[in-house]
Amino acid sequence: MKEFLHSFGILANEEIDSFIELLVPKTLKKGEFFIKEYITYKHVAFIKKGAFRSFYYSSQEEDVTYCFTFENAFLTAYSSLITQSPATENIEAITNSELLMISKKNLDLLESKSPNWTKMYRRIAESEYIKLEKRIFLLQRESAESRYSDLVNNQPLYLNSIPLNYLASYLGITTRHLSRIRKSYHL
Repeated sequence: MKEFLHSFGILANEEIDSFIELLVPKTLKKGEFFIKEYITYKHVAFIKKGAFRSFYYSSQEEDVTYCFTFENAFLTAYSSLITQSPATENIEAITNSELLMISKKNLDLLESKSPNWTKMYRRIAESEYIKLEKRIFLLQRESAESRYSDLVNNQPLYLNSIPLNYLASYLGITTRHLSRIRKSYHL
């Protein structure tokens, strides 16, 4: 955790230590939910070990995976946390996982003590925005084959640890189409 926070080059050692003192460990088994829709979420977690998928239900009640999050990353329902309104998404552990949790109340307390936390939150928000923008552009501009190739080149963890039905949903294609792409890709 210290290494991860130091990598941003914003926080002093004392600020990082204050943050770490407020963390509460939590474990989730594969298939357990970190967040369920319709609940207002008031925590941020750091993924120490494991992988998660974020998904929602379409108007046809289909389960649509839109994001995967792996170790050494923060995890929350950002919109719910920021607005303190009910989440419109679900976040499920796709492996047994270990988290380090901190409440919004404690995050606000840290921010009130040091402007560096505001800078840190901004850096994280900017990073999340860039990831979201890239994802939107891939879905709108690129073919399914290109989206799969992007995963192979940039996110090999996706391919080894995620069930095919979640991966197909993430790519916006059927599992059958994903199987054809994978077969032709590996020829």
